[in-house]
Amino acid sequence: MSKEPGATGALAGKRVIDLTRVLGGPYCTQILGDHGAEIIKVEPPQGDEVRDWGPTFLDGDASYFIGLNRNKRSIGLDLSKPEGREVLLRLLENADVLIENYKPSTLERWGIGYEEVLSQRFPELIHCRISGYGGDGPLGGFPGYDAIIQGTAGWFSVNGTEDTGPTRVGIPMVDMGTGLYAGIAILMAVIERVSSGRGQYIDMTLFDSAVSLMHPYLINYLLSDKVPVATGNAHPNVSPYDKFRSKTVDIFFGCGNDRAFSRLCDVLERPELTEDPRFNTNGGRVTNRLALKEELESALLQRDGEAVCEALLKAGVPAGPVLNTAQMFDHEHTKHREMAISMDSYRMSGIPIKFSRTPGSIRSTPPKFGEHGRDILTEYGFDADEIEALASNDVLVEERRK
Repeated sequence: MSKEPGATGALAGKRVIDLTRVLGGPYCTQILGDHGAEIIKVEPPQGDEVRDWGPTFLDGDASYFIGLNRNKRSIGLDLSKPEGREVLLRLLENADVLIENYKPSTLERWGIGYEEVLSQRFPELIHCRISGYGGDGPLGGFPGYDAIIQGTAGWFSVNGTEDTGPTRVGIPMVDMGTGLYAGIAILMAVIERVSSGRGQYIDMTLFDSAVSLMHPYLINYLLSDKVPVATGNAHPNVSPYDKFRSKTVDIFFGCGNDRAFSRLCDVLERPELTEDPRFNTNGGRVTNRLALKEELESALLQRDGEAVCEALLKAGVPAGPVLNTAQMFDHEHTKHREMAISMDSYRMSGIPIKFSRTPGSIRSTPPKFGEHGRDILTEYGFDADEIEALASNDVLVEERRK
């Protein structure tokens, strides 16, 4: 993985004007930036609010911001002012993509909506909007955060246990899933533009993404009319696929078919379980999952969990110890896959997409607020007097407003 300044990638030469804040949009644009796209992060006068979402902090910016904004340059602009919107329009003159997550209708209210203005002035521009629920419908226009959408889209209901009740998924996968969908959508639009010569508008919502990610619970319900319930760590359709106690550490393994279950039983020296009518099919194992777990743990509690995982992997059964964050980051395989990155004070996960010819690269760490404002404006043809006037009129914002 290249970390040299100026390194190129699969998206080198593509320019993205990024008006997003918080998580879904910044996660999307960081992926694009990791692969060579030029990302200009246009921040409101108060800055991206997750700069304050700590502890912890690095040089005044919260960890939440640090984790989502490498390979970007920052300019602070007050787009509520006409002069700020004129600057934005000049930035868009050479842009491939505009991505924003303002409340639906905000750009339209400012007179720079896609249909009326942007598509006419920049016919090749791809405009991606991320919102909670979209601009219309019963919930259209309302704000949405990851956890609220998780609850509304059914995620709480299938996460947790009988004791905990409906529980939030700890990783903000509605936001991150929407960021991934948005990245895919943008790349589709870039490819389509090659043949059509035209950009288009992309309407991404947290709600739509959350509904689409409700697998397999939604299809289970649609085929059975039975409302899914939380099963804790266990899989609703496969058994054994769960967390188990061992003598030393908790481990997780999954058997997707009868052959894998047979191998598991051989490793645990319990071959008779494959002949038990309760367990000799996946359907039986799912129905009798608690009895099966008791049988398996009776063997596991006599064994070293790490050794069992190694033996299962060698036998072709997916298995692994349940690690905490520190153990994961320090794991030798994490380092081998270049997923543990350290650049001076910046420590973060690496780039998961591994290209053979056009690898991604980490060219710059997350920017300070407005750090590149004057440089960006100069590159876009603003002269010194124009820049000074924008700064004097608080259109170019160089220090965060509280």
